[in-house]
Amino acid sequence: MTTKAHVPATPSVNAGMKMSPEARARMRRRERDVYNYYDDMGPGKGNCTWGAGILAHKDPCTKEELARPVSAAAVEAEFSRRVATAEAGVIRNVRNQKLAQGQFDALVSLTFNAGVTGASTVYDFVNRGDFRAAASEIASMTSARVNGKKIFVRGLVPRRAEESTPFRVTETAVVVAKK
Repeated sequence: MTTKAHVPATPSVNAGMKMSPEARARMRRRERDVYNYYDDMGPGKGNCTWGAGILAHKDPCTKEELARPVSAAAVEAEFSRRVATAEAGVIRNVRNQKLAQGQFDALVSLTFNAGVTGASTVYDFVNRGDFRAAASEIASMTSARVNGKKIFVRGLVPRRAEESTPFRVTETAVVVAKK
């Protein structure tokens, strides 16, 4: 019987990074606290969500979920857990482009909101060093599925503008530095 030697994966160049306290506070303010379950696109629409924009599951909440209260401590604990999960997702998926802190913060915010799968195209652009395409992709991510239909979500526009900015600033800085 032959066994393969375990070859450790190359560590991410972003290993050890954490979302900055300032970006975490901005995201926390954006994700308002709701101490019960709710449908994120209005009654009977969107996804079942609770607390600080925390996805419970796809599709609207059940009647039982809508009646379930949530404590402030539970909201804060789950928010912290989801931020840590998003940080780990960025580190795991952006392996060969060292991110500036603002870029890391932006990708954590995007991943918190869209998930690792939803952010995968952005990760691909960043890994290739194509920050212009990454910024464009982030800015375009302004829709959601509601009852099976893709709809424009106006509230995502300012969020995506903020998340795409660190990738636009870098591209401008590189152009200026080359002159």
